[in-house]
Amino acid sequence: MRRLFSRQTVITAAGGLLLALLPCSFCRAITPEQVDFFEKKIRPVLVDSCYECHSADSRKLKGGLRLDSRDGVLHGGDTGAAIVPGHAEKSLLIEALGHSNRDLQMPPKKRLPEAVIADLKQWVNDGAPDPRDKATTTKPSVADDKAGTHWAFQPVGDPRIPAGKDTASANPIDAFVAAKLKERSLHPAPEASKRTLIRRVTYDLIGLPPTPEEIEVFLNDASANAHEHLVDRLMASPRYGERWGRWWLDVARYADSNGQDENKVMANAWRYRDWVIESFNTNRHFDDFITEQVAGDLLPSDGVGEQTIFDRWIATGFLVLGPKILAEQDKPKLVMDIVDEQIDVVSRAFLGLTVSCARCHDHKFDPIPTRDYYAL
Repeated sequence: MRRLFSRQTVITAAGGLLLALLPCSFCRAITPEQVDFFEKKIRPVLVDSCYECHSADSRKLKGGLRLDSRDGVLHGGDTGAAIVPGHAEKSLLIEALGHSNRDLQMPPKKRLPEAVIADLKQWVNDGAPDPRDKATTTKPSVADDKAGTHWAFQPVGDPRIPAGKDTASANPIDAFVAAKLKERSLHPAPEASKRTLIRRVTYDLIGLPPTPEEIEVFLNDASANAHEHLVDRLMASPRYGERWGRWWLDVARYADSNGQDENKVMANAWRYRDWVIESFNTNRHFDDFITEQVAGDLLPSDGVGEQTIFDRWIATGFLVLGPKILAEQDKPKLVMDIVDEQIDVVSRAFLGLTVSCARCHDHKFDPIPTRDYYAL
């Protein structure tokens, strides 16, 4: 497990679309946070409440207005531009959502909840950042045929270890490094001194500097296994789990409260934190580490002690943590938003993929269709 854990690069939603541009003075790159806000707060509303009358799939396009693309929103319909980026109070779309004008009401049958309208106002006031580069439809699209050929979706291979005197090493990884250095006519840095080595290893493994006494012991250890003994001692330290568990807690979006509109304290969040630290310190098997966080409450309990069962329940804190909008008045939507957030963290943490944007549309550049999102 210790070799598998590292800081993970989290892929932001719709990463390939982050550089979509807005016209005129709003010409700027869309930030990952803006894309995330659009995909979670804006696109679902447009799909559920607007596309029936204002998309390429509409039986009759009402008011000449298309809301299934960035250009359509900015161009507007028969009555003019739908929005004025940066000015919600001047935007016809926001006026229509308020139902204050009898001749201009969207959706016509039922006014959207205040929280949803507030999200749309915020989106417009922020400049209406929209990652959609062309018209979309409500029909499932076919994933890019080339998506499955991307290196990230290929089976893990078993490459041949480079041979040669310059690549000889007890560790095969060093052979690959040495081969690349030779390819570029570079040479390895000189071997570090023992004083430098103990500082590097101690900072790496427990995040703290070695004490003068520990440095002295290591410098005086002339045995061939001095380095191995140093590493074993540091990995046996409680500080090891605290140091490396911290990186996983970042991936798991650990916090002591839920954030969002009502920042409620999670009084038992620390139990999950300590479980993660203990997992590193006891070298919990990586398969178990994953399974217990995603489904610890569903594992068989026959022949298992009470403490093990309790620990598995604690592990599922992985799904409980994170931002939850507890004040959401639409309770079925609240449930689906919680599920969406859980799918998001599971896919980011364990797959290195942002699956949650498939809630509303097939992915364009990797093989994740909407049907897989709802199957998950």
